[in-house]
Amino acid sequence: MTSKRSLFRRTAAAVVSAGAATVVLAACGGGDSTGGHDGHGAAAASASPSATASAQAPAAPGQHNAADAAFAKGMIPHHRQAVEMADLAPSRARSAEVKKLAEDIRKAQDPEIKTLSGWLASWGEQVPAEGAMDHSAHGTSGMMTAEQMDKLKDASGAAFDTAFMELMVEHHEGAVAMAKTEQAQGAFPAAKAMAEAIVTSQSAEIAQMNKLLGKS
Repeated sequence: MTSKRSLFRRTAAAVVSAGAATVVLAACGGGDSTGGHDGHGAAAASASPSATASAQAPAAPGQHNAADAAFAKGMIPHHRQAVEMADLAPSRARSAEVKKLAEDIRKAQDPEIKTLSGWLASWGEQVPAEGAMDHSAHGTSGMMTAEQMDKLKDASGAAFDTAFMELMVEHHEGAVAMAKTEQAQGAFPAAKAMAEAIVTSQSAEIAQMNKLLGKS
């Protein structure tokens, strides 16, 4: 009896020892595998913040000065008035050339108003309120007076065509002068580029309108 118990205990001990050895070997193998994944995960983690930071890094803002702000603040109401004038043409103009010219003016200047407003907002500057028309600037920037606007609204046919072009020539000349000031005194690259585009396009439209008016 004693001999059988002794044999049983030795057998059980051997089984336990073998099991322990298996657990140790499994643990070692698992450690190697996990270590490999941990190493890959660490590499990915170290790369991820860098990639995220690069993707989210804001573009460096361009430098602007007081002349740029003045250009935007002056050109917004100026463009708004030109668009208001152009909006009168479809129902009042007789000439197809005048209607086309008015449409071109509206398509060019309406997006520029949005761009100029965006610049002012990004610079922390006040955007001119909707409907704000500096009629006192008439004679210096080509802005029309309230009386001139009323007369244009009351005109139609050939009379409208003539009045529209004569007033728009003066209006464009004011815009060109403002744009040239920005080219000479501004610092913001995009504003100077817009000023150059205004000088080019509106000078061409002035020549076109003077030709239609028989002044060229």
